Amino acid sequence: MTKLDLLVRAIGKRWLWIQAALAFAFLYLPILILIIYSFNASRFNAVWRGFTLDWYRSLFSDAGILGVGTTALMASSSSAGIWTALNNSLLIATISTLLATIFGTMIALALERFHFPGRKAVEALLFLPIIMPEITIGISLLVFFTLVFRIVENLTGIRLNLGLPTVIIGHVAFNISFVTITVRARLAELDPTLEQAAFDLGANEWRTFWRITFPLILPGIFSAALLAFTLSLDDFVVTFFTTGVGSMTLPLFVYGMIKFAVTPAINAISTLMLLASLLLVVSSLRVQKT
Repeated sequence: MTKLDLLVRAIGKRWLWIQAALAFAFLYLPILILIIYSFNASRFNAVWRGFTLDWYRSLFSDAGILGVGTTALMASSSSAGIWTALNNSLLIATISTLLATIFGTMIALALERFHFPGRKAVEALLFLPIIMPEITIGISLLVFFTLVFRIVENLTGIRLNLGLPTVIIGHVAFNISFVTITVRARLAELDPTLEQAAFDLGANEWRTFWRITFPLILPGIFSAALLAFTLSLDDFVVTFFTTGVGSMTLPLFVYGMIKFAVTPAINAISTLMLLASLLLVVSSLRVQKT
């Protein structure tokens, strides 16, 4: 190899590093700026007035008003403010994660352990919520709920409205796919001879599952649950189309604040949401590796 070839390779390698650095800067520099300006003493993000923790203090001391007056309450469509939105987000994320984890694990077991008619179709349907745009899922769910509510009202006279139950159903709908794929990957790594040994020793399928299969795939189930909880907690688009009065979530609350006043309070909330999501994702990855 000549010196010219070595020089070209060195330049190419350096250029790849520069491209990678620019790509990461494009992706993560705005997030870094958002975090920095959450400590801005000014009420306006465009002007840096010094370092302060007042926006974080107001988050925990002003019942969610965050120093932006009544605009946050107007944006939240509720007098309870940010804490009601946070409670709703946690409630929705917890229930939807529990349901999605149960159903997703059952589907993963069925797809990995059994062969049945329509198996390929089920596998294809599972990938749709992952590859489809969220706005398509949100609109589809809104049309579905509207149609079902109209049929129920015509048959029974009972008028149903969008609310927390519809948001939970929407989150379960897209979280099942992520749970199924994660648990199924864990099942694929499971040594089938362990289950066969349990059968040879006289254990039935139910006892084999709880004594052998379930403990071995539990890290995958827990990882899938953490991932589903993160996706549900941060979701905006599907929640926007399926929410109703009294079911304001934290992402919707932040969006409402942005429409009225862009202050470092929004940066503070976004930073805390980012840290919570990052913690859950890292925990999910660590559990999945065990």
